[in-house]
Amino acid sequence: MTEYKLLLDDISKSFGATRANDRVTLAVRPGSVHAILGENGAGKSTLMNILYGLYRPDSGRILVDGREVEIHSPRDALDAGIGMVHQHFMLVTQLSVVENIVLGMKRLGLQLNLAAHSRALEELSQSFGFDIDPWAEVGKLSVGMQQRVEILKLLYHEADILILDEPTSVLTPGEIGPFFDLLRRLRDAGRTIILITHKLDEVMAIADRVTVMQDGKVKSELSTEEADTDMLAHLMVGREVMVRVRHPNRSPGATMLRLEKISVADARGLPALDVVSIDLRAGEVLGIAGVDGNGQAELARVIAGLVPAQSGRLLLEGVDITGAGVAERLQRFGIAYVPEDRHRDGLVLDASVAQNAVLRRYRSPPFARMGFFRPAMIRDHAQRLADSYSVRMQSVDQPIRFLSGGNQQKVILARELDGEPRVLVVAQPTKGLDVGAIEFVQSEIIAQRDRGVAVLYISTELEHLLDVADRVGVLYRGHLMDVLPAEDASAERVGLLMAGVAPQRAGAA
Repeated sequence: MTEYKLLLDDISKSFGATRANDRVTLAVRPGSVHAILGENGAGKSTLMNILYGLYRPDSGRILVDGREVEIHSPRDALDAGIGMVHQHFMLVTQLSVVENIVLGMKRLGLQLNLAAHSRALEELSQSFGFDIDPWAEVGKLSVGMQQRVEILKLLYHEADILILDEPTSVLTPGEIGPFFDLLRRLRDAGRTIILITHKLDEVMAIADRVTVMQDGKVKSELSTEEADTDMLAHLMVGREVMVRVRHPNRSPGATMLRLEKISVADARGLPALDVVSIDLRAGEVLGIAGVDGNGQAELARVIAGLVPAQSGRLLLEGVDITGAGVAERLQRFGIAYVPEDRHRDGLVLDASVAQNAVLRRYRSPPFARMGFFRPAMIRDHAQRLADSYSVRMQSVDQPIRFLSGGNQQKVILARELDGEPRVLVVAQPTKGLDVGAIEFVQSEIIAQRDRGVAVLYISTELEHLLDVADRVGVLYRGHLMDVLPAEDASAERVGLLMAGVAPQRAGAA
């Protein structure tokens, strides 16, 4: 047996003038959990996309069990025993577990014997403690169980190197422990796991070794027994970092924004918010927790004016703004919005940094006059914001798609906060960010709260939410389960609410 299960040897990859991977060597031992850490833009995703066949390296080679392999596609990767579970699952929710798992399999023959596959799946599932019904409809399973279906699919396709991309981002706190137990069972059974995450506590809890990348290169590779979270944070960003941004709670002011019995439908016309009432006060951060897909996106979008309320009212300091449009809510009422999906809703990726910095106000003075843009004013404004928010870039004229996720988030935050809002809605503000960018974003949110802004902070990343929230509400299937003061909002208590366990007392926001 070779010393390494997987060896990425001297891998380089460039996109134009940007060198995403610079002679990277990554050695992963068999039967281990190997974490990869790095700032946004450090090269982690590019390296994993090369390993999974989505990119071709400019130079270097990949060895599995000591044998060099050519990987041109995800099919080639799977043939080499490499599988990947993405953050967004690749499942057909209307089909059963067994139907999802046999999709794409080779050598199915002329007749598909689902019963035989079901029996084999059930045996494999039980051997790892998955406890999955092969005939269950995937769309009716919990998110945590759907994730297990994805892993079971890779195992059934005989993958023994599993790449997991931010696997706990979709789990409730109560699901994370059992998930780690599953990873340990897989490791003990000889599977090799590569874990992509920015959660340092999780790296210390589950990984055997960790590789830290910076600027496209491997900066360090060490055993987790030699490390702690502070050391890893320092290696990632090259300076001391507050891993947890803690703050003293403040006494909030009067109610700034009130949602009265708001109901909203999702894109399919089904209820996404069901008679939700919330009071958001000046000078407070109200955190909204919940597993992704329980109405959080619709809550943010109905406040921003992007989706209509089917019923109920929104009141800003007593003024009914239910019928106000997006532009009016920003410019007249001071409601700023940092969207959950920065690529889809927050940025025009092929436009420049400067153009994105004025995206919400480009028709207004001083950026336009008599219907004509004023490019110099736009560029100067963007440069001022970039300097104030420490945006790392080549120029304000470069397309914003070439900035890292953390720097893209800084541009959105700078743009939304520049108008000194009265209400700030931030949805998933730290998702996919490294520890340095998280520290910056959290600190800016606290600064806005201290300025008297009413902040609604929506996140599936509970540890970050608990760091900044003065009160915590939980959404489950469109219902507001409860609202807790920060001192009562333990991870265990919030986790139960996220799983739909009703509180002992009725909560009101």
